[in-house]
Amino acid sequence: MPNTSRRVRKNLRLNQAKLDRARRILGTETETETVEQALDLVAFRAEVTTGVRRLAGSKTLRDPFAGG
Repeated sequence: MPNTSRRVRKNLRLNQAKLDRARRILGTETETETVEQALDLVAFRAEVTTGVRRLAGSKTLRDPFAGG
């Protein structure tokens, strides 16, 4: 996801253990990069969820376990 927004300075109070864990999982080098990637993942999850809900509502999904 391209970063087209301007960067702003923020002062956040975060749980360090959660930040360290996310950094290890994401393989990021800086805490800023970790937070940015985590925010990108939240936005991506919302897009995927919306797409799946639309697809499911369109009746184009077939239940492989349904009889018939």
